[in-house]
Amino acid sequence: MYLDQVKTILIDVLGLGQAGQRLDADSALLGSLPELDSMAVVSLIAALEERFDIAIDDDEISASTFETLGSLAAFVARKRGE
Repeated sequence: MYLDQVKTILIDVLGLGQAGQRLDADSALLGSLPELDSMAVVSLIAALEERFDIAIDDDEISASTFETLGSLAAFVARKRGE
């Protein structure tokens, strides 16, 4: 449900351009996208919080959250209570 929206935010925040269009739910993020460094994670979290009107606490963030595009979208869905 949130996959396309999260993908769009990810492409925008990381500046992936057309290359980002190939991402799908199983696409690995952390460790696979050189653009996704620690500063980009902070920017991405801020963008997700703003777009989906959610608050993400530091202790909720783990490597597994950012493992794949699908895991990140599922995290957003849980935060939205869906």
